[in-house]
Amino acid sequence: MTSQVSSPAEQADEAVLGELGEQRKPAGTKDVRRLDRVIIRFAGDSGDGMQLTGDRFTSETASFGNDLSTLPNFPAEIRAPAGTLPGVSSFQLHFADHDILTPGDAPNVLVAMNPAALKANITDIPRGAEIIVNTDEFTKRAMQKVGYTTNPLEDGSLDAYHLHPVPLTTLTVEALKDFSLTRKEAERSKNMFALGLLSWMYHRPTEGTEKFLNTKFAKKPDIAAANIAAFRAGWNFGETTEDFAVSYEVAPAATAFPPGLYRNISGNLALSYGLIAASRQADLPLYLGSYPITPASDILHELSRHKNFGVRTFQAEDEIAGIGAALGAAFGGSLAVTTTSGPGVALKSETIGLAVSLELPLLIIDIQRGGPSTGLPTKTEQADLLQAMYGRNGEAPVPVVAPRTPADCFDAAIEAARIALTYRTPVFLLSDGYLANGSEPWRIPEPDELPDLTVQFAQGPNHTLDDGTDVFWPYKRDPHTLARPWAIPGTPGLEHRIGGIEKQDGTGNISYDPANHDFMVRTRQAKIDGIDVPDVEVDDPHEARTLVLGWGSTYGPITAAVRRLRAAGESIAQAHLRHVNPFPRNLGTVLQRYDKVVIPEMNLGQLAMLIRAKYLVDAHSYNQVNGMPFKAEQLAAALKEAIDG
Repeated sequence: MTSQVSSPAEQADEAVLGELGEQRKPAGTKDVRRLDRVIIRFAGDSGDGMQLTGDRFTSETASFGNDLSTLPNFPAEIRAPAGTLPGVSSFQLHFADHDILTPGDAPNVLVAMNPAALKANITDIPRGAEIIVNTDEFTKRAMQKVGYTTNPLEDGSLDAYHLHPVPLTTLTVEALKDFSLTRKEAERSKNMFALGLLSWMYHRPTEGTEKFLNTKFAKKPDIAAANIAAFRAGWNFGETTEDFAVSYEVAPAATAFPPGLYRNISGNLALSYGLIAASRQADLPLYLGSYPITPASDILHELSRHKNFGVRTFQAEDEIAGIGAALGAAFGGSLAVTTTSGPGVALKSETIGLAVSLELPLLIIDIQRGGPSTGLPTKTEQADLLQAMYGRNGEAPVPVVAPRTPADCFDAAIEAARIALTYRTPVFLLSDGYLANGSEPWRIPEPDELPDLTVQFAQGPNHTLDDGTDVFWPYKRDPHTLARPWAIPGTPGLEHRIGGIEKQDGTGNISYDPANHDFMVRTRQAKIDGIDVPDVEVDDPHEARTLVLGWGSTYGPITAAVRRLRAAGESIAQAHLRHVNPFPRNLGTVLQRYDKVVIPEMNLGQLAMLIRAKYLVDAHSYNQVNGMPFKAEQLAAALKEAIDG
């Protein structure tokens, strides 16, 4: 291995030694400054490889030991015209030497691969930030395409920033001149040049990226070698050019994590692993019936790789077929799952109602996105809550569980499976695009830390008739959970009717009796109301008068905003819901303790509506539906106004 490859790893080691008080040698003659955190945004055309670049920088940052949070931002169109504002793809990474909660509000560094990337992101960049631009793309035509009448690199409009004009394309092509590549093929490696430059600037390890490239292009060794050469050239450019006189160190977050084995994980990947773990803990085969839809498709892709764990995946012809197959698998004794986003939930609603009536365990994973209809397929939102609660005909109650961070998707999947299996009910898990695509460090749990989800199937008769005959009643309930028995089809003596028409209590026979229908509706509701969920925990160190209540992915921005307010001397309490149906039993008591309750949501106030209706609390909504997560500064200002108002 050459010295060029090993030098960043050596510098990373020196950064760690510096934290321990050891003498560290300067990196050549250039200044090295220590920072506690950095926010970087890579932005370019959807074909410029910004997501791959961000992923690789994130992986190396995770291996170095920083805490981190990411925000990939994809174009809504599959292939928007090159060089246009709708075609801009970006990846934001916040990494630090301490515990962090969000991808950050405003980037310290913007890497803009073309004029569209600069224009689409410049309003988010604070004065004094660093901007690295690919000058090769700032042609007259490219600038006119996005509305620039003059060159922003020359007209003084960027004087408030530290501008680094770099001919990334030219430098990449020059670095690869000895490879048998066309110019167009060589240009595709400019993202690796940019990655190498940023890796030098922030002393990121490089071995993992080179190994990744060799693996990714194992069948095309020339392409692998070219990308590695471009990556090294970017590193060397940072080391030798006079334009970058300073590099930066962000030490590992040694005290931010409990001891354990960690890895970087996205929400959809964590959710997939949680489903596999739940199936193993229940000793049931995992069955996924799904139709591809953004941003849920990654779960189907991931689970299809794990047949060795007894996972079976079915890519159906449509949403209705996907959930129909999953419900059939539940009837057959599998841990059954269907994955989708909001538009798919609408199509699945009748079968969800059937699952309620049949009282079978079924997990409905809704990775929420901007709506209505097709809406904003690649953007995030929390607007499916009321659909999950009430989007079916008749009285069809369904439990709702919502993870709070990408890593928490693992635990939320296991919790949703626990409820479904214990209470024989379909369960909604409401994630969203922000959690699904974002990532953070995740401590890999030990097997003995996982709950026992073992299921006892019905084995024989469970009821004695007046004449002494022992029979099987498919709707005779457990007195504690109100769950009906789960009988595997084909078990002798346990044959019973199945279908969507109302069942007679106990026997499961078809019934049109009004009194029986009233009883069954109330019993199904009582089963959901009686689900055992943990009490909501309240973080209130100073007996505040204002409570901020959240659910799902707003956890990170809310917590970051609360930290800012407390650091400024304000008193505010925080609580966050994982279980939205049923609510924790102590929630009403908690709400009554505060003069003001503020509920930030990425919708127009759906949880606030539920809270007002159930607890008669005048909860105040703070809402955003722009397809992006809240910013901590924005929330802190809104909460400060609530405290003072």
